[in-house]
Amino acid sequence: MALLQETKRTSIDEEFVRSCWPVEKMEFMAVDSVGAAGGLLCIWNPDVFQLVDCCCNRNFILLTGTLYGSFDCVFVNVYGPNDVTSRSMVWAILHRLKSGGEKPWCLGGDFNEVRSIFERKSCSRRDRGMCDFNELIENLEVCDIPMLGRKFTWCNSLQGDKWSRLDRFLLSPEWLQKFNFKLWGLPRRLSDHCPILLLEDKKDWGPKPFRFLNAWTLHPLFKSFVEKIWKETPVDSWAGFQCLRKLKSLRIALKQWNQEVFGNVDYKLKLLEEELHVLDLTAEERPLSKAELNRRREAKEEAWKLSTMVEWV
Repeated sequence: MALLQETKRTSIDEEFVRSCWPVEKMEFMAVDSVGAAGGLLCIWNPDVFQLVDCCCNRNFILLTGTLYGSFDCVFVNVYGPNDVTSRSMVWAILHRLKSGGEKPWCLGGDFNEVRSIFERKSCSRRDRGMCDFNELIENLEVCDIPMLGRKFTWCNSLQGDKWSRLDRFLLSPEWLQKFNFKLWGLPRRLSDHCPILLLEDKKDWGPKPFRFLNAWTLHPLFKSFVEKIWKETPVDSWAGFQCLRKLKSLRIALKQWNQEVFGNVDYKLKLLEEELHVLDLTAEERPLSKAELNRRREAKEEAWKLSTMVEWV
C-alpha cells in the first residue's frame, strides 16, 4: 500500500449511497469524478467481505480483505485513463502492488483498452495500447473471463457505429478454483457502456417487492384514488392491524391502477430496453439501416422520459 502516496476517502454523500443500497451495515469507498469523466464506487456488506486495508487514486480502488470469513483476496475497481501513456503508468502501479503480495486478485471495470483488434469494430487500431494491456494481464497472472450475451461493452451513443470491449473482469486462478463464475454483458440503458455482471450461479431471490413510484403522485387522480381505496377497506380490529390490512389492499389496487390508468411505466420501459438491446446486438453484426437508426433514436428518447418518471424523487 505504501506505493500510493495519495490515498483518500472522497466527499461522496454517504446518505445518498445508503439510500440507493438501504442495508444498514453496508460500507463503501469512492473516488469522485472529474467533471463527467471517471468516478469509482465500491459497496460491500461487511458480513460477507471483511475489509483489512484499502487504497485508491483517481484510476482505481483497491480493497484487501477476507471473503466469507476464509478466502483472503483483493478487489480492484479500475477506470483506465483515456491516453496510452497514462494507462501504462496505472498498469505499472498495479503490477507493483500485485507483486507485493500473494492474495488472489479480482480486477473489474472500464480498462479503456482492448486485447485484440477483434474486440473493436469501426475503431482506430492502437497496437501499443493493446500490447501494454496484454503485458499487464500476463504480469498480474490473471485470467480474462469470457463474456456471454454480447460482444462489446461500449459504443459511441450518437452514431452507434463504433464498438469496443472496454469493460471486463480479470481473475487470479484461485478464484476460478473456488467459484464457478460467469460473466454477462447486460443491455445498455442510457449510457454508452453496458453493465457487466460477474456471478457464481443463478439465485432465486423470491418474488419482486412492491415498489412505489413517486411519479404516480403527478397524476391528477392519484390522491383521490388512494383516499377512495383507504376508506373502502373496512377492518374491525386494533389500529395496527387495520393499518396493515389497508396498506395491503392499497398495494394490490395500485398495481392494477398502474397498469390500467397510469400506463405501467415499468413494463413500457422494459419493452423499450429490450428493443434497444436487440438493436445494439444487430449493430454489433452490421450497420443499422436509416429506419433502424431513427427508431433507436426515438426509443432512446422514450426510454429517457420513462426512466425519469421511474427514478423521479
